[in-house]
Amino acid sequence: MLLTATNLAKSHGLRELFSGVCISIEDGERIGMIGPNGAGKSTLLRMLASREEPDDGTIRTPRGTVTVYVPQSDDFPAGITALEAATASAMKCAATHGDQHEAEVLATVILGKIGFDDARMAFAADHLSGGWRKRLSVACALASAGGTPDLLYLDEPTNHLDVEGLQWMENFLLYASHDLCARAVIFVTHDRVFLENCATRIIELSRAYPEGTLSVDGNYSEFRRRKAEFLQMQSRAQETLANTVREDDRWLGRGAKARRTKAQSRISESAERRTELAGLSERNNAAAGGSAGIDFSASGRKTRKLISAEGISKSMGGKLLFANLDLEVVPGECIGLMGPNGAGKTTLLRVLIGELLADAGNVRLADPKPRIVTMSQTRADFPKGALLQDAISPFGEKVRFRDIEMHVKSWSRRFLFRDEQLLQAVSMLSGGELARAHVARMMLETADVLVLDEPTNDLDIPTLEVLEEAIATFSGATLLVTHDRSMLATLADRIVVLGAPDRTPRVVTSLAQALRALGEFESAELAAESAARTTARTAARTAARAAVPSGNANQSQTSKPTSPTAPLNPPTEAKKSEFPKSQAPKSDAQKPASSTAGSASVPPKGKLSYNEQREHGGIEAAIAAAERNASAADAQVNDPKLIADHVAYAKACDALSAAQNEIARLYARWAELDAKRG
Repeated sequence: MLLTATNLAKSHGLRELFSGVCISIEDGERIGMIGPNGAGKSTLLRMLASREEPDDGTIRTPRGTVTVYVPQSDDFPAGITALEAATASAMKCAATHGDQHEAEVLATVILGKIGFDDARMAFAADHLSGGWRKRLSVACALASAGGTPDLLYLDEPTNHLDVEGLQWMENFLLYASHDLCARAVIFVTHDRVFLENCATRIIELSRAYPEGTLSVDGNYSEFRRRKAEFLQMQSRAQETLANTVREDDRWLGRGAKARRTKAQSRISESAERRTELAGLSERNNAAAGGSAGIDFSASGRKTRKLISAEGISKSMGGKLLFANLDLEVVPGECIGLMGPNGAGKTTLLRVLIGELLADAGNVRLADPKPRIVTMSQTRADFPKGALLQDAISPFGEKVRFRDIEMHVKSWSRRFLFRDEQLLQAVSMLSGGELARAHVARMMLETADVLVLDEPTNDLDIPTLEVLEEAIATFSGATLLVTHDRSMLATLADRIVVLGAPDRTPRVVTSLAQALRALGEFESAELAAESAARTTARTAARTAARAAVPSGNANQSQTSKPTSPTAPLNPPTEAKKSEFPKSQAPKSDAQKPASSTAGSASVPPKGKLSYNEQREHGGIEAAIAAAERNASAADAQVNDPKLIADHVAYAKACDALSAAQNEIARLYARWAELDAKRG
């Protein structure tokens, strides 16, 4: 047993999160922890990872157990590179003995196994995409334990990841190498496909269960089956006990004579049954009321085509996002949008609904213009400083939903808000609460088209399932951007897949086809990147050779040709013949005054000064560092976030040019020193 937790309890202020929670973790387990928003999952995870103290209860682990924890948010200091971040974590590992070099070696090995190449290792952590930041967080956690902790805790590891990132995370947990894995993993997530694929046991934290949790061995499908059985049994137990309590009430109601003829113990048993019934009722109410009441209002419009796009293309910041897309949006259909982060999904949404103009092609909206209701990814639609009651009821204390008027308190309870939260600033809401507030506002508007940009972020599973049902029964059209594979598989009639190398989206009719298309796109992109790197390195070496002054016209005949696929590395001893001694470059200041024209280009051998010897000894490392800088600059130039910022993009291009010039200068200097040394 790697961990045993008994009777854990935690409260925030006067609000109890959970109590009486007992959990054990065994070797080889991958445990998925789920539960409603606000149940305390992240708090419980931090407790198990020794990052937070319980109010009550005990947590025991064997002596020497090594625990690592990856938080929900990836927070790295500004400007720190991926390698520096991982090295700082590796310094905490006992195996490195606080040695900077050993820590950097360990960090480099772990980053390499997780998929970082030299370019990404040198890239600023805060400029990495969400998927690569999450990989870096995992790498840092593993580095702090030498790569093989006993327990690995992951808080929302799939949040905001694109499909590529999700698949990497799954593969990491399922197929980790023996020298880069944990003995057991426990993770908090709302991603149902991730739970289905990765979990060997699922624990739900909820007030619906007697001890605060339900633990089921198996994947998510097995958990759903066992949970339904348990709740059905618990509901029947309540009905049976309620009948018994009613009999007790009738007996007690017959008065003192009846009580005198019965044993006093029956009165005590009756009181115990009432207490048990109250507990059952509370748990069953918690099980029934754990999700928001979501239901969108459609206008019932019968227009055949709400939106029609023909041959549309769009670029942002000089980068082509998509091209030549034809798409029709009709009532009753849900169209999903998939693609890597930065592929242009949100931009496509905005072009389709008329918020942005297409660069080519045209978009036609039905006449009269369809009513479009939007939920943005950033959840930034509410006024700054707005209170919750003003956000969900903008026209006063009353709301009207489907011609029924109700008070804002009743309306907010439908979305699981407490009355006291109505006077809370929207900025103070959790991610899940903010998402529910947006849905509450959307439901007050009648729509022809629902536009949902990452609606699943921060929502718990019960709310996700209700949201799916609401979208499925909506008679208008839905445009849906999400990385939730379960939601896409359930709802999407068609899926537009972005991210193709030629930027022409592919429209498919199933999630399996979409995932296959994404895999093809990724393979093609990797092949193109590899070819581009080879071409760039060849060009850099050619430029470096050309920068070396030629001693005579036969230089080109005696130099060995550069392989077009050769990596950009410093010349080895075997390659010194590329710079013949008789033709090595030399500055005018080094030429003896008596040199003849024929021998002016021949430098004296073995004449490196002390400083030049030191320079020559360190030039390999300098070239390697310059190549890393160039790779990092190249990655930054291709960062979608940077492309939209013209000033930053221009600076990045300047940095790339400077890095490439530095590589050429160092190669030329190496050749010069090599030739002079002989």
